[in-house]
Amino acid sequence: MILLAFESSAKSAGAALYRDGAFIGENLQASGQTHSRTLLEIAEDLLKTCELTVNDVDAVAVAAGPGSFTGLRIGIAAAKGFAWGREIPCVGVSTLEAMARGAAVTDGVYVCCMDARRAQVYNAIFEIKDGKLTRLCPDRAVSIEELNGDLEKIEKPKILVGDGALLCYNTLSDNGELILPPEHLRLQRPAGVALAALEALSRGETASAAELRPNYLRLSQAERERAERLKKESEMS
Repeated sequence: MILLAFESSAKSAGAALYRDGAFIGENLQASGQTHSRTLLEIAEDLLKTCELTVNDVDAVAVAAGPGSFTGLRIGIAAAKGFAWGREIPCVGVSTLEAMARGAAVTDGVYVCCMDARRAQVYNAIFEIKDGKLTRLCPDRAVSIEELNGDLEKIEKPKILVGDGALLCYNTLSDNGELILPPEHLRLQRPAGVALAALEALSRGETASAAELRPNYLRLSQAERERAERLKKESEMS
């Protein structure tokens, strides 16, 4: 089985290929160019250099959220585009779980952080022991203060990954032993998406292209402003 995985949830964008569970290749860039310009080209170049075509792909995976609303929509659209015509299965995976799997160079506690603005981060915490991943909390949007309280309860070294890792490291640096890997090791990676998808596929968890949806975790700014306006209008009536 050939699995093609997309990652476009944050600054980096890329694609990865796995054959029968084994890594074939990965293209990743964090050039600052818009993902809508680069993501499909990255995937097409990867297939070409691996001497494969679109018709060789048996399943498609994508980081489905949380993350940048625009980035998630681009990744979902790319996955749908590859899957729709041939009706191959899709797997939308947690961006945060994919981050932990992609960064897991050793056993330990992985604190996955994405900058969600408004003094919040998208976060999940995982422990990897003997190569097995255990989730310690659900995907969530939390304040840095709340995350600080949760990390104080973990009496082990904690490895920060994701585009919000530096923010958390600078803010929470006196909170136990926090480890900040170099940037190229903490970026969201499509290989991590593929690894999370392979686990989901082994459990039979797939969706059709039509069913694939992003998981934003919270409302967009426009939706929040509309909800606040409607609340005020309701209170005044």
